[in-house]
Amino acid sequence: MTDQQASETENSSPDPEELSATMAEIAERSQRLVADFLSRQADDPNIANPDPLNIGSAFMELCHHMMRNPTKLVEAQMELWQNYMQLWQNTTLRMMGEAPEPVAAPMQGDRRFRDEAWEENEVFDYIKQSYLLSSQWVQSLVHDVDGLDDKTAQKVDFYTRQFVDAISPTNFLMTNPEVLRTTLESGGENLVKGLQNLLDDLERGKGKLQIKMTDLDAFKVGENVATTPGAVIGKTDLMELLQYTPSTDKVAKRPLMIIPPWINKYYILDLRPGNSFIKWAVEQGHTVFVLSWVNPDSELAEKSFSDYAKEGILTALDMIQEATGESDINAIGYCLGGTLLTSTLAYMAKKNDDRIKSATFLTTLTDFENPGELSVFIDEEQIESLEQKMAKDGFLEGRDMATSFNMLRANDLIWSFVVNNYMLGKDPFPFDLLYWNSDSTRMPKAMHSFYLRNMYQKNLLREPGGISILGERIDLRDIKIPAYFLSTREDHIAPWKATYAGTQLLSGQVKFVLSASGHIAGVVNPPASKKYCHWTYNRNPAEPDQWLEKATQHEGSWWTDWQNWISRRTGGEVDARQPGDGDRKVIGPAPGEYVKVRP
Repeated sequence: MTDQQASETENSSPDPEELSATMAEIAERSQRLVADFLSRQADDPNIANPDPLNIGSAFMELCHHMMRNPTKLVEAQMELWQNYMQLWQNTTLRMMGEAPEPVAAPMQGDRRFRDEAWEENEVFDYIKQSYLLSSQWVQSLVHDVDGLDDKTAQKVDFYTRQFVDAISPTNFLMTNPEVLRTTLESGGENLVKGLQNLLDDLERGKGKLQIKMTDLDAFKVGENVATTPGAVIGKTDLMELLQYTPSTDKVAKRPLMIIPPWINKYYILDLRPGNSFIKWAVEQGHTVFVLSWVNPDSELAEKSFSDYAKEGILTALDMIQEATGESDINAIGYCLGGTLLTSTLAYMAKKNDDRIKSATFLTTLTDFENPGELSVFIDEEQIESLEQKMAKDGFLEGRDMATSFNMLRANDLIWSFVVNNYMLGKDPFPFDLLYWNSDSTRMPKAMHSFYLRNMYQKNLLREPGGISILGERIDLRDIKIPAYFLSTREDHIAPWKATYAGTQLLSGQVKFVLSASGHIAGVVNPPASKKYCHWTYNRNPAEPDQWLEKATQHEGSWWTDWQNWISRRTGGEVDARQPGDGDRKVIGPAPGEYVKVRP
């Protein structure tokens, strides 16, 4: 080592006194966190239930069925052994300078093994392939067990994948080459900073790990996200109604009302000017209104699904008519907002209320028979556990819902941040989408229990008279207005084949469009980005696979297709309307106050 290198190494080493002071501070904070954690345990209803997710019974049933066919298990073990022998031989050949084909390789899109050492270093390549062989073997073994009912099999598959993802060598210091390299180069400072990050996340989550996915100080609602100009022109206990300032001289006669989900904030449709659907819709000449839902507290515990229809959609229709003088409107519902829209439309049909002239449903479930992996969280034991928790607080914490969604993509939304934040000691990158993702909202007890039991558990929305809205037994077949369904092919929250079932339930003219990508990126896809593609077909056969087989692929965003569809249903043009022009006066500037209430 040269003198210069020795000097650089010495200068880059952490200062012992500074390191000691940091560790002392960490120890003190850790003690406080542990004491605070223990003091809360007596009040936690889940302590009495060591298995609130009801995983144990599913795996007990799995073991029972596996033991009934030991021959299959032995065959699987022999196959694994043979693959390991092949891997060992290949590793030996690599050490001798040859380049054999890998026994196991990461799936396309798996970003865990991007570091070059996973390919170039024989030891890390062996660790990687050994993990992939074992994980693929475990997942195949539990997936192919005969005799399990569909729901148990799905739960076993899901939690097996959670386990397999958790034990990835990328998640451990000694088997992650990037972390090892960083630790050596920084003298361990990355681990100290990572521990600080971990403590920060525990403190912010009040004893529960709340992983920081982005720089939370880099964004402020109304300043650099949710910035489309507009005003609050109405308010109820459950929502603020926003009206946006026009950017064209003429606008469509029929206003456009957007009903977002209340699991997250509405501004997923207004993140920044370049990808804002709201801004784009205003530029197309729509008078846009958006329901900005409240982040409820215990005082709203008894607000029901019907209350969201009454104090949300129905009241918004009255306010829009007062603001514009128009009784006829077009409506968009996104995800859970679309489920509420269908329910409300069926109620309005019973009441001969025809103010909504067309409906657009974005990634919306109306038939919950096959809702994807979210169903692993829906069984009697888990719902009872949630209801006990909600009975204490009056609501379900937004971060509890967020954890469930993040588990659907654990490698991207959990473990990648564990490695980056806690092992590499890095701060997360400022990213508006992840800021929005962390800005979840609470669920009122009455509404959420009704939704889980009647939609996900019992699937009553699709049944004529299956559920009641405001005292009326509703039937989705009573909905006869034109409808536009937009689903996304890689949706892990509302699988497209499940959302397609809605085309068979409504009685009006229905157009179904499928976008590439997922629940967010497939929807928030402005034409200017020239990303992804979408498929269209002018008929809706009974099965989604039949639809896709006949569908035509188009490059780029679905937004322009929707605009062509909605433009035939706007009722002509009128002079642009400013917020406050009508009988609804401006309460305050957009984005309002409800959206600013953090979890």
